[in-house]
Amino acid sequence: MNSNEKNIGIISKVLLVIAGMLLITSLFYPIWRIELDAPQYPEGLALTIHANKIGGEVEIINGLNHYIGMKTLHAEEFIEFTVLPYIISGYALACLLVVFVRKKKALNVLFGAFVLFGIIAMVDFWRWEYNYGHNLDPSAAIIVPGMAYQPPLIGFKQLLNFGAYSIPDIGGWLFIISGLLMAAAVVLEYRKAKKLIKQSLAAVVLPIILFSFSSCEPSKPDAIKLNSDNCDNCGMTISNPKFATVLFTTKGRTYKFDDISCLLDYKNENKERTNGAALYVANFLGENQLLPVETAIYVKGENVKSPMGGNIAAFENKENATKYAADVSAEFIDWNTINK
Repeated sequence: MNSNEKNIGIISKVLLVIAGMLLITSLFYPIWRIELDAPQYPEGLALTIHANKIGGEVEIINGLNHYIGMKTLHAEEFIEFTVLPYIISGYALACLLVVFVRKKKALNVLFGAFVLFGIIAMVDFWRWEYNYGHNLDPSAAIIVPGMAYQPPLIGFKQLLNFGAYSIPDIGGWLFIISGLLMAAAVVLEYRKAKKLIKQSLAAVVLPIILFSFSSCEPSKPDAIKLNSDNCDNCGMTISNPKFATVLFTTKGRTYKFDDISCLLDYKNENKERTNGAALYVANFLGENQLLPVETAIYVKGENVKSPMGGNIAAFENKENATKYAADVSAEFIDWNTINK
């Protein structure tokens, strides 16, 4: 194998330079964020984790944690905030060093070390969450036997009346994209032939980047559990599958309602939380089947008799809706009119 075959190509060098720049940029933005939603905090509370500090509504969260016996958060107690900026800077410099030495072996070592660091960082973050969520003060003002308050590593988790979301922030996404760019360079060098370079970029790199932004959140709402789930607006148990509705937020949280009127009341009273949410209605003739509100066919009338007086039934097609409307003397109504 000649020296040219051992050296990385120009595209890989460009990818590594960009990866190094993104890593440096990530130092100026929060890497991770934990958001807390509760009725008493309609705008939510955010805890942001930077490479060298903790940000957000730290004092408010510390005050809440005190009542349930959790330790207060102080950046100086974490050695990670001291060493992490140097580690990230070191990887950024390593990217530029590999560009300079040009060796495929150096690229592979860099990528392997970066993946290992990512795994260790997530394990350390989980350990930190576990310790703070489980090691509680036995003399706390609020004690729920058997209850732990460990936030999710990633995604959503209900903690008493708080909904906790754990997601990467801007710096975290920059860090992830840097790793994907290194992976792209490894793939390109493994498939050195010119015909495969463009295919690798289009078929491997771009889908991975898009997947990294979308895979953290659930793609569809949770199913309604009849006679178990309660309406998130009126509190009544959802027992009639024909009129149930669902609001699915952009953060992957599912809110369930026993009537379309409850769905609309909740959406209008929580506009900031529900902005961009997907709305679903039950198919009146389906088996706990949810339909997007924009595609459903609606009929409304006094004889429809929904649980909370919305008196609107939704159907998958106009044929079924027409037959039911004739049977109960109901009238057709469109979603724009309902949603006013």
